[in-house]
Amino acid sequence: MATAVDDSFKRLLKPSIETEFSNQSKAKADEEAIRVFAENLRQLLLAPPLGQKRVLGVDPGYRTGCKLVCLDAQGNLLHNEAIFPHPPQNEKGKAAAKVAQLVATYAIDAIAIGNGTASRETEQFITNIRYDRKVQVFVVSENGASIYSASKIAREEFPEYDVTVRGAVSIGRRLMDPLAELVKIDPKSIGVGQYQHSVDQSKLRARLVTVVESCVNKVGVNINTASKHILTYISGLGPALAENIVAYRAANGDFKDRKSLLKVPRLGAKAYEQAAGFLRVVGGRNPLDNSAVHPESYAVVERMAADAGVTVERLLADKQLRSG
Repeated sequence: MATAVDDSFKRLLKPSIETEFSNQSKAKADEEAIRVFAENLRQLLLAPPLGQKRVLGVDPGYRTGCKLVCLDAQGNLLHNEAIFPHPPQNEKGKAAAKVAQLVATYAIDAIAIGNGTASRETEQFITNIRYDRKVQVFVVSENGASIYSASKIAREEFPEYDVTVRGAVSIGRRLMDPLAELVKIDPKSIGVGQYQHSVDQSKLRARLVTVVESCVNKVGVNINTASKHILTYISGLGPALAENIVAYRAANGDFKDRKSLLKVPRLGAKAYEQAAGFLRVVGGRNPLDNSAVHPESYAVVERMAADAGVTVERLLADKQLRSG
């Protein structure tokens, strides 16, 4: 009996207990690591946007030069070019003149520099140039920019440009609106932490996608400037409806109010009910369309404004009034 017990413990029970304990420890460690990754992603997505400014995006480099792209306030590509201010070319004078010329020609408000190779040297070079206007200079994380530049989404947006131009565009747009640009990239490629590939991949992906959806719906989306990629994450919408919204906007112009969404093909009352509160109409007919107030609660807000003896616009703008 003693021999049987000893053999069963060594050969069966001990390995089984060790395996079970190891699996439990791994699951606990995975859960904590995924929580950290999710929190890091949330901070990246909710980074303060610069807003609708004309931006010069710079993807720095040595031998291959610095790729420059000029973007308008909506993030559309206006011009692209390469300069070579660093070794081995060292064309500092020529490069400085070109940057100053682009800033003047395209009325650039800010310059976004990727934080990769030659980032510090490029930042120093850019800040030492004299411009004809006040220009802000920022260093932007370029994690995942190479993934985006070779992706199907980038090829659809810029079919006639190579990956270097697409990467520089992504850097510039990240400064304008980090959330709108980063949702185009697989969350795991944004650089949210080390050892991502050591944890349960299905759980990691599910958590990161949930974080993206949460951030998009928390901030809301400008329906007149949003891409189909960010619209996909809005509650009640999917890829098909997102494409329909963008197509309708392209054919009929900007949405003037939230109710106009009901004219979009295949967007019914149920989808409208789910999505309307997360979609913003900036400068529309009704100021409430640019708020987190759902259309079904407009009447309540209007009564509150009437009771306070002010307009709806004043109520929305005055925090003290709302808290009172």
